Amino acid sequence: MNKKRPVNLDLQTIKLPLPAVTSILHRATGVALFFGAIFAVYLLGLSLDSQSGFDAAADLLQDSFLAKLIAWGFVSALLYHLVAGIKHLIMDLGYGEELESGQLAAKVTLIVGGVLILLAGVWIW
Repeated sequence: MNKKRPVNLDLQTIKLPLPAVTSILHRATGVALFFGAIFAVYLLGLSLDSQSGFDAAADLLQDSFLAKLIAWGFVSALLYHLVAGIKHLIMDLGYGEELESGQLAAKVTLIVGGVLILLAGVWIW
């Protein structure tokens, strides 16, 4: 065992490259979508139950700050996950694998995802 190798256990001092950050966010939004689907399926079931259930679901989404926040979080995760997924598909085709183009693709992913999330916020609120 090499005892001279550096060991950095302070996670706050590790600087990840931008493509790594976008990849981690892609995974995190996948987890958020999994748990957000519980809320979405609950609302869908409530709305399909009866006319009063539909009205209750509509009232919940119109009147509840928490419900709007959860819906915005779910839609935001969906939009970012979609944009990052498209980036990964393009990279699977062999484009954007070099260092410079990978950095550019990560920046574009964050910018497009951010703009879509802001637009979703305007739409939901």
